[in-house]
Order: sequence, then structure tokens, then C-alpha cells
Amino acid sequence: MTERESLAALLRERSITHGNFVLSSGLRSTYYIDARKTTMSAEGQRLIGPVALAAIRDAGWAPDSVGGLTMGADPVAYAIARASADLPPLVPAFSVRKTAKGHGTRQRIEGNFSTGHAVVVVEDVITSGGSALEAIEAIEAEGGKILGVLAVVDREQGGRDAIESKGFKVVALTTTTELLANSLTDSR
Repeated sequence: MTERESLAALLRERSITHGNFVLSSGLRSTYYIDARKTTMSAEGQRLIGPVALAAIRDAGWAPDSVGGLTMGADPVAYAIARASADLPPLVPAFSVRKTAKGHGTRQRIEGNFSTGHAVVVVEDVITSGGSALEAIEAIEAEGGKILGVLAVVDREQGGRDAIESKGFKVVALTTTTELLANSLTDSR
């Protein structure tokens, strides 16, 4: 099994719950993907880092740093940064706050980001694309250049299209079609 397949299996095992849910986008769903149960686990970190770093490089992106809207993007960005220590060149991470902090430096973007940086925006799950687009807006307002968006899971509910309609390429490590098809097969 490849690392990517192992990551998909871990997401199926830890992160998918069936039921009746209202998503942050306001849409209703019969399943919920809480990717944090995978992205914040030791095994998830070990898998996401190199798989995501390879996907970034396969896309032809050479970012100065990676990050996205806190909190879903944080463990993904940190896993990528850690993996880059073993697979140079180094790719440090940053976090985009939902609002600028009201004290200290009053920054909205924390960590390894500077004006002029070329970055990859990361996301745990893309549904409507709203979180990634919010991060893009904040990064561009601070003078960052967006190379593209990397998601662990694309829910395939219009988010990719919304992001790509703004001119940004999206790369997803897996999709709900893949996760749910395999989870149905696995449960037989």
C-alpha cells in the first residue's frame, strides 16, 4: 500500500462519520469528514507530510512557505514543514488567523510568512472553498503570491470550482468519491 493509500485508509477509519449533519457551508450531508482526527494524529502527521509535499512538488510549485486558515490548515501545514526537513528544500509553515489579533504585533498571519512570499494555501477539507478563499484574500492583502491550493480531501461539492474560478489551481490528496466508495467496499 502506498503512503497516499494509507492516508486514505486512515481518513476512512478515523475521520468519516455517517448521520445527519449541517456543514459550515450550511449544506446538509449524510456524512461528516472531521479530517482533524487524522491530521492531528501522529500517524496522520507522518503520512500527510511527505504525501502533501510530493503533491506540491508534482504540481511544479516551489513555495517559500505553506499555510492556511486556522485551525483546519494548521496540522497540514506543520506536517508539510516537518517532512521538508527530511526532503529538502525546507518549506516552513504559517497560520492565517480568522481575525487579526488585538495585541502585540496585531498580525493576521503568524509564523513563517513575509510580504512577497510565494505560498501554497493548504486546507484539510474543501467543501464550498470559503476557508481557502478567505486565506487567499488575507495572504494577498499582505503581499503574498498564491501558487495554488492543496487540500487533504475534496468533498466535491463545488469548492474546487469556486477556487479555480478565481484562477488558482487545486490539488487534492483524495476525494469523497474515493473515500466513500472504498468505505462501502470495505464494509461489505
